[in-house]
Amino acid sequence: MNTPNLQEKLLLIKLKKKDPDAFAQVYDLYVTPIYRFIYFKVSSRQDAEDLTSEVFLKIWQYVTESEEQVENLRALLYRSARNIVIDHYRKNAKREYVRDEEILNNIEDDHQQSLLEKVDTEIEMKGIEKVLHKLKDEYREILILRYLEDLSISEIAKILDKSKGSVRVILHRALKVVRELANQNGK
Repeated sequence: MNTPNLQEKLLLIKLKKKDPDAFAQVYDLYVTPIYRFIYFKVSSRQDAEDLTSEVFLKIWQYVTESEEQVENLRALLYRSARNIVIDHYRKNAKREYVRDEEILNNIEDDHQQSLLEKVDTEIEMKGIEKVLHKLKDEYREILILRYLEDLSISEIAKILDKSKGSVRVILHRALKVVRELANQNGK
């Protein structure tokens, strides 16, 4: 999804007019993916919930008070989430790491899954988290945005404030490291 869809454009117009129903729709559409994105970067459910709330508050303020035109709401949300996480770490002046069980127990899924699908998902998530934990932050972030959050290269470039080419190179390098790690685990 390289360009915002019609629904997103209509929501942006309504948001600009300070429509609380439009904000509720934006919140409902994006709260789970933004929470998940933040949760992979912080170590506690409480921090992830607080920071997610902060993202939506800042987006409301920015869209309703800024004179700038927002072209891609989804990219703006992820970029804001990323910046808020960075600020969070600056304030706390320490690095925290995600724990396996917390990820598996706290990521909420809107879709009803059968017990077997849930078990498969938990096993997959545990494996993904272990690999992500071994990567440097830049690689982890770009893989989460691309493959867990399903963002386009263009959206990731906007979020990270990098060129599309740079994003592709970082993604390629990150995938190469993941393959190497997978080969090590397979031996």
